Amino acid sequence: MKIGQYNELKVNRSVDFGLYLIDDEGNEVLLPKRYVTDEMAEGKMLEVFVYNDSENRPVATTERPHAVVGDFALMRVSAVNQVGAFLDWGLVAKELLVPFREQRVKMQPGRSYIVYIYLDHESQRVVATAKLDKYLNNTQPRYYHRQKVDVLIVQRTELGYKVIVNNLHWGMLYANETYGDVNVGERHTAFIKQVRDDGKIDVTLLKIEKMRVDDLSTQILNYLKNHGGSMTLNDKSDPKEILAAFNCSKKDFKKALGQLYKEKKVTLGDQVKLV
Repeated sequence: MKIGQYNELKVNRSVDFGLYLIDDEGNEVLLPKRYVTDEMAEGKMLEVFVYNDSENRPVATTERPHAVVGDFALMRVSAVNQVGAFLDWGLVAKELLVPFREQRVKMQPGRSYIVYIYLDHESQRVVATAKLDKYLNNTQPRYYHRQKVDVLIVQRTELGYKVIVNNLHWGMLYANETYGDVNVGERHTAFIKQVRDDGKIDVTLLKIEKMRVDDLSTQILNYLKNHGGSMTLNDKSDPKEILAAFNCSKKDFKKALGQLYKEKKVTLGDQVKLV
């Protein structure tokens, strides 16, 4: 049974205070009565989250925490006491401890921090740490140009944003590679621009240029078809008007128009028209 993770377990038996669920190896865990519904019949398979309660006993819940063991996430401090900071984990009956030794700076109630969630093998408790470096860049980055990846926004810098790539590596997202708001704690789909010789990774939220232009060309064609076959936006239009209509830069817009013109799908001038 995986502590701090989701488990597929079978309903084994009913008691006054809940259901006992069982795994393939015969281990049981209690699902308290407040989570039990009429559909949870004996023999039914359930996906539940398993954690240790305050007495270090495994317990199951149908609630979904903000993050599981092995995840990085932005979480808010709900309280601080003599043992450390407690994070709002998204569970009614359980908060997540960040011991003082695992804090980069002294955590303050009401503030949010990026943390890594792990299982402490000595205590068998799920805890969190703000010391992220020891859990990142431990494997050789093997990404290819244009590869789609998941990124977590960690920190704003002078150049852009420090990000975590695929829960494995540090990466850099430059400010000019984004459109719209980007905030710490958000997850985005990004694309690999390059892996430098020193192992540093550059990513972009913009699709790699050829992909962007192809997608934008299709978007322009659909726009024209839905607007009588013509539009007043052209390669001389104000960048703000282009951004408002197609959420793209003027540079990409001109490239997409040029591609459509070469393919003889549009004519150019004061108005762009379908051929």
